[in-house]
Formats: sequence, C-alpha cells, structure tokens
Amino acid sequence: MKSKKLFALLTAATLVCTAFAGCGEKNEQSVSGDSSSMSDEERIVSAAKDGKVGNWGLGNEYEIQALLTKYGQSTDYLVQSFDMDGFDDDSITLASAMTYNELGLVVNDYEGGYGYGDKVGTIDMNDQGVAMLEDNIFCTKDFAANNPNTVKAFLAASLKGWEYACNNPEEAAQIVYEAGSSVSSDHQKYMATEVAKLIKTDTKGNAVSDYGKMDEDAMQQTLDLAKKYIKLDDSAAAEKLSSLTLDDIRDTAYLDGAKSGDFGTPEKKDVSIQLKWLPQAQFMGYFVAKAKGYYDEVGLNVNIVSGGGDIGETTAVNNGTVDFGVTWVSNLISANSGGMNLLEIAQIYQRSGLVLVYKK
Repeated sequence: MKSKKLFALLTAATLVCTAFAGCGEKNEQSVSGDSSSMSDEERIVSAAKDGKVGNWGLGNEYEIQALLTKYGQSTDYLVQSFDMDGFDDDSITLASAMTYNELGLVVNDYEGGYGYGDKVGTIDMNDQGVAMLEDNIFCTKDFAANNPNTVKAFLAASLKGWEYACNNPEEAAQIVYEAGSSVSSDHQKYMATEVAKLIKTDTKGNAVSDYGKMDEDAMQQTLDLAKKYIKLDDSAAAEKLSSLTLDDIRDTAYLDGAKSGDFGTPEKKDVSIQLKWLPQAQFMGYFVAKAKGYYDEVGLNVNIVSGGGDIGETTAVNNGTVDFGVTWVSNLISANSGGMNLLEIAQIYQRSGLVLVYKK
C-alpha cells in the first residue's frame, strides 16, 4: 500500500486542494483491446467514446478540446481531480498531466509518487499540433508605459535567473526548496529538470537559447485556439475576444531593451511579482534571480508573492496589488477580453507542458 498524497498541484489551479489517499494494484490494461499496439489516434478516439479523457478545466482544457476536435470527437471531457487517483484506479484512461508535475508523480516512486515507471506512455500536445503557450511575465500596459526602466530591469534580471536555473536545475531546485517549497525535495529536483526542457525547446522541438522569446507562430496558434475554444458568457467580452490580435496582448520592446541593456535607473525600485501557484520549480528563475542577487544588480528589491489565494494573478496585477505576474497566455487573453489592460512582456515557457498519460 502506498500513500497517494499529492505534493505538486496543477500549476493553473487557483483553488486550494487537499491531498488524497488511495491504494491498490495497478491495472496495466487501461483501454479496450490490445493497448500496446494502439496508435495515438486510436487511444484518443477510444477514450473519448468511453468518456474517459480527463482534464482539470481551469484553462488548459482548450488544448484537450482542440485535440478531440482534431480526431472528430466531442469536446466534452471528464473533470479530473488534482491528484492522479482517477488514472491509478482506471476511472480515467487518458489523464491530463503536466510533464514537470503530475507526470513525475505518476512515473516516480518517491514520496507522493505512484511508481509506474516505464509502464506508461504519453500523448504530447506539441507533437499533436495543438499546443498553447503557458507561463509568461506580464504587467499592465499603464505600468509598462509609466515605468519602462523598471520593466526592462526586471526582465533583464529575471531572464538571467532563468538562464542560470535552466543550466543548473539541481541547484535551482534547492534554492526554491529553501525558499518555502510546496513540494518534496525529490519532486522539486524532477520538476526543475523538466521545466528547463520547456524553456529551452519550442513547440516544434527546436532548441531555444533566446530566453523570453515571444515566438510569433506559437503565440498566434495560442491566440487562434483561444478564440475557438474559450467561451465567454458576456457578449461584449466574446466580441472583443473574437477581434483580439497579438498586438493587443504583447509588446516585445521591453524585452528587446532588457536584452540590450538599454535602460536606466528604475522608476520604481520596490516591486512584486505574483506567481500562478505556490513556490515550486515551475517558477525557479525568479527565486534564483533573487537568491543570486541579480535583482539587486539592476537596482530592484523584488518580493515574490505566492499564487493560489483568493485573488488570481491577472486580477492582482490589474488592480495594482502587485506589479508583475506569471500567467498562461490563454488566461491573459481571457482577462483582456473581459476588460483588463494586461500586457505580456516576456514568454518564459516556449512549449506546452501538457500531455495525456496512459497505461501501456
């Protein structure tokens, strides 16, 4: 019997969830027929027809819906809990998992893990052509316009932190763990290694060395899928969503200035950034930048604020509670469609971390 306590929750979640427990033997056969010889398409179609494709439904269901549409299936999905017990007990055949979080819990046998090892396979949203970009850095358009040096300085130091973290993931994991990690030390190390892959590789599998790059094709695909699958009840918001362009949600000028060092003394020296969730290696670049003194070097005193509370990161930035935030591109798109005035200033993750995991 093994505890199934979940130490790393879905990064997109804004609700506080409790750990779950369970036990039992692992069933190797999760889909009808000879699962070992099924193609990805056959797995998707079979699971969709059985109503056993799972997702949390907090903003990354759009990729799953796009995948189901690709194979001619209904866009309905089974609402998945924040642990992987449904996958473990075969309630869910194709379970959503972030490569750096839930997939590690499924595969590994450290505390909180399910220990499946190589007995599972994955279907990758990037390989399927339905990837949507995730973690970015954003602020309000007004804050950027009024504090250009601050924005550029913050980006310069943050990107330096991300570069160091990706090149030294084990050290970065330890820095986050000591800063108040929300996950176990072992899982933190796993997360750091997998997060680095999402930052150093794009949706097409190409190596990326330009940290923070806002890839036009990947961003446009994200926007196109958002327009198709995000459903807004307010008619004005829905109309605004349909007309959004990339120029409405991002500006590369601040990133260019940060990389060239083209900025002076920050207008505002004490700034804050709200994460999308609790401290974990998903956000290791900011913790490394703070620990290594990179923010100090550019004249900033940075407070890193945990996410997952009553106020989401888009709202917190929009109302001025914090200066910067980490969110997914689809979340920013929804927020601006609803009347917020947010601006992406750097794209940290260059590919989607979402996969569907299945038992071989």
